[in-house]
Amino acid sequence: MPEVLICSDAEWLHEEVRSVLSAAGANSRSVYQGPAVLPAVQKELPDLVVLDFQVGNMGGMATCLELRLEETAGRLARVPVLMLLDRRADVFLARRADAQGWVVKPLDPLRLRKAVGELLAGRTFHDASFRPVPVLVEGRGGTAESADTN
Repeated sequence: MPEVLICSDAEWLHEEVRSVLSAAGANSRSVYQGPAVLPAVQKELPDLVVLDFQVGNMGGMATCLELRLEETAGRLARVPVLMLLDRRADVFLARRADAQGWVVKPLDPLRLRKAVGELLAGRTFHDASFRPVPVLVEGRGGTAESADTN
């Protein structure tokens, strides 16, 4: 049974994620502060870490970067990270932190379950919700398409 570590300072978020995980047949552990993630991962390596982007004392980006730095230094095995983003613009930061996946809030149980399944299977999940729609722009030389690369 997969083990998942959840980090958020919002109890409602823990409950939503735990509900999805239990339906997917995964066990979960919870921490409520970013600095608690590394010791929890070192104590017992989970199959997945789910990080809330906004945590009062150390957010998802800083926590993910800390895990990646420990991994790069050879002190920690690689663990997939799913980041729960507050807005579409945060995708840039999730990429910079080397998260394997992200979901943009508000959380949808179906998207969250798909993201968890993909990451546990060793793949990535990049939520396309709230992605800007490509716009056709007419110019002098014909038409060009402008598209979001996130």
